[in-house]
Formats: sequence, C-alpha cells, structure tokens
Amino acid sequence: MKIKSILSITLLLYATNSYAASFVNPIYYEDTEENRQKVITYIEENTKETYCETVDMCNPSTLRMMEKQNLKAFKYLTIVDDKELLQKTINEYCSIDMCNYSTIKMMYDTHYKASKEKLSW
Repeated sequence: MKIKSILSITLLLYATNSYAASFVNPIYYEDTEENRQKVITYIEENTKETYCETVDMCNPSTLRMMEKQNLKAFKYLTIVDDKELLQKTINEYCSIDMCNYSTIKMMYDTHYKASKEKLSW
C-alpha cells in the first residue's frame, strides 16, 4: 500500500511538472506563432509564481505590468550583440531561480557595459 501511494505521488508530481512552461532561450528563438505562445505562457506562469506565491503582490495590475516588462525584455534579448555573455547571464540567474527576462536583461546590460570598460587612473 505504501509503495502505491509513493508511486501515485511521484506520477502526480511528474505530470504536474511536465505541463509547466519551459524557459524559452532568447538566443535560439525563432519567431513563429507557436514559439510566441510558448514565451507568453512562460512569462505568465513565471510572473504569477513570483508575484503571487513569493512576494504576495498578486493583483491584476501588477501581474500585467510585469508580464509586459518581461515580454519587452525578451524581445530585446533576442537581438543582443554578445550571445556568449547572454548565455552566461542566463545560466547564472536561472541557476538561482531568478529566471525572468527582466532580470536577465538588466544583468546582461550591466555585464555588457562592464565588459567594455577599462580601469584607468
């Protein structure tokens, strides 16, 4: 009986996670209607998780504002100059559960600017 319960819970968790939207890497993004929907779904789910479950700011105006900001950031990230730096930034921030496009854009811009600067007296 115990094994059946564990197996049932495992299958339920697997099924739940398999339907969650996956991060869409802007580096490899191809603009199709299907891919646009994947990006929108990821942004909606990620924003809801962040603002409803993490910081308790779950109201329609905050959610829409942050969704729009993330979509704008995603579009920007698809055309950045330094793809290698972008991938490093994605790896860094997604590994610590900050895998939203606004954060990635902000940190990519910061890293990119710093990469062009030189120390001078």
